[in-house]
Amino acid sequence: MTGNASRSARLAIMVGSLLAPAPGLSMPTVYPTGVTINDKIAAYPCDVIFSGADDKTYLLDPSGKVIKTWAMAGVPAAMVDPALVGGRKGIVGFAIEDVDHSQMPRVEGIDLVPGRRPGKVNKTFGLVDWNGKVVWQWSGPRDVGAALQHHDWSKLPNGNFLILSNSTREDKRFTRGRIVDDVIYEVDRQGAVVWQWNATDHLDEFGFTPEQLKLIYSSVGADYLHVNAMSALGANHWEKAGDRRFAADNIIISSRNANVVAIVDRRSGHIVWRIGPVAGSPAGLGHGGPQALPRPVDQTSGQHDPHMIPEGMPGAGNILIFDNQGDAGYPSVQRAVISGSRIIEIDPSKKTIVWEYKAGMSGRPDPTFFSPFISSAQRLPNGNTLIDEGINGRIFQVTREGRIVWEYISPYEGAAPQPPAPGHPAAKANLIYRAMAVPPAWVPSQ
Repeated sequence: MTGNASRSARLAIMVGSLLAPAPGLSMPTVYPTGVTINDKIAAYPCDVIFSGADDKTYLLDPSGKVIKTWAMAGVPAAMVDPALVGGRKGIVGFAIEDVDHSQMPRVEGIDLVPGRRPGKVNKTFGLVDWNGKVVWQWSGPRDVGAALQHHDWSKLPNGNFLILSNSTREDKRFTRGRIVDDVIYEVDRQGAVVWQWNATDHLDEFGFTPEQLKLIYSSVGADYLHVNAMSALGANHWEKAGDRRFAADNIIISSRNANVVAIVDRRSGHIVWRIGPVAGSPAGLGHGGPQALPRPVDQTSGQHDPHMIPEGMPGAGNILIFDNQGDAGYPSVQRAVISGSRIIEIDPSKKTIVWEYKAGMSGRPDPTFFSPFISSAQRLPNGNTLIDEGINGRIFQVTREGRIVWEYISPYEGAAPQPPAPGHPAAKANLIYRAMAVPPAWVPSQ
């Protein structure tokens, strides 16, 4: 069995066993799609944008009505603040052009799902207007010939772009020799790279023990860190109080495979803040009910979408994380027998959890909220949190107390991230990588 096949097999076993730890907790064969819960008083009235598993991007209103469809997918598809594009509304970022993986022989092992060999990679990333017209695009450094953008991107106040990408390098420390390196480019409006950061150059700053480094250097997979999120922190009260670790232009990243969330100093390139790779205790999901808050950050595993809650939002300056509790780490983190994913909000100055959500807060067993990969969370202006449970194509809002006040199940299916069983049809799934709340005022006047 190849390394990729072995990892895929382990993922399938893990998902199967953890989604159905007890009778009555397994997924149904038939379930409703569209909006299933809509508390018009308690839910924050926003539109939602996401890319479906059918490689199209949808903008929904709170009733579930499709306002707009783009025949392109984004990783992620996200609205651009009109203030950053001359006041223009309806601008979205997409993977404009893909290229067959076989045409990029120097790149391997890059995908949303760790260990799965993708069929295509992102050749050109760009911005598209409401009517589908490309208004800006970038096809990577000249020596690469493709953007290889993955997982994240953002438009900066100075007009430039931050793009999370991949490069490959030979590194004699690794048994396999050639590895995939995660790279962040800052690209100006003319397409020139004006700043670059390579994760492998800072491997000694991730907090790995010598024993962990041995596992990393001998790993079969090329994509050993699998950075899955990246964004500038933005203005915040920590920097205003004099803490330069949280400078607005510093960049927060997530290494899914290493269970690390870190902040990169924009000036020096050094990692100046992090949680992981190992915390003092397991996450404790499913052990004795709710735990007192605040408390020190416990073990995250396979986390996604860490970002600083922006100014003006409840919890501003704290870091919000979708903690998948998936199979990740060197060695892989041991999970509780009965557990699920969770959302955690962290005070970064104290590294304490000040709020968390798990299914038990909604009166449901913890395993009923579980996504071992992809997924996201976003704080809303009224204090609710928008959550994308990616593996199940489920987007929902919860209150601070954990009450579900809005829920949507995607009806859009595509190929599941697993090979078909011999002699059987390929599996389909309604995965959603990330979902984003959009104010109705962002929609252009028709």
